[in-house]
Amino acid sequence: MATLDWLALSDAEWTAIRLSLKVSAVAMLASLPLALLAAMALARGRFWGRSLLNGLVHLPLILPPVVTGFLLLILFGRRGPVGTFLETYTGLVFSFRWTGAALACAVMGFPLMVRSIRLSIEAVDGRLEQAAATLGASPAWVFATITLPLILPGIIAGMILSFAKAMGEFGATITFVSNIPGETQTLSAAIYTFTQVPGGDSGALRLTLVSVVLSMAALLLSEWLATAAARRVSGT
Repeated sequence: MATLDWLALSDAEWTAIRLSLKVSAVAMLASLPLALLAAMALARGRFWGRSLLNGLVHLPLILPPVVTGFLLLILFGRRGPVGTFLETYTGLVFSFRWTGAALACAVMGFPLMVRSIRLSIEAVDGRLEQAAATLGASPAWVFATITLPLILPGIIAGMILSFAKAMGEFGATITFVSNIPGETQTLSAAIYTFTQVPGGDSGALRLTLVSVVLSMAALLLSEWLATAAARRVSGT
């Protein structure tokens, strides 16, 4: 049993794990409404600037995470235009707070969620929606009763992918909110900290194992929920 003592997590490590789960969950839920709107606009919209919108949505996938984090710091920092406005009128502060970590994770996971939902929307047979509309259903009712149930597997998959991405996010987070234990030190940041100190290999390995388990669990849950939702929609 003594040989397994190195697997025991310290209080600081548990704090980093809980913070990562909170940050990832908030990032996922906060970005869902905007991701759904963006996916609908890209899948069904025909307007000037659609290509520009598509580029902006997927920009975090192309930019280095450090660049994304720096841009967030410029915009949402205490001296940034958006950050100053939010702090003055709402009291919401992002820089060097866990809320900033959630914002960075939401931005990085946003393209994955939008893409998953968009593909589901594009796979919906438009004739079903047209049939409901000809029977007098309003666009909101058509979306709630026809479109939404059909794209539910894609929404679930996008949410879990966004969550998993947030769990592993490092570059944008540490650039925007630094690496403050108990406040902004997520799982990835804690692993990085362990690798920078002598004798920290065991701690880094412990948290790496936790990260692998959580990520795999998220992917398996995504597959199971998407399959269950697809069966429910098909009635099998």
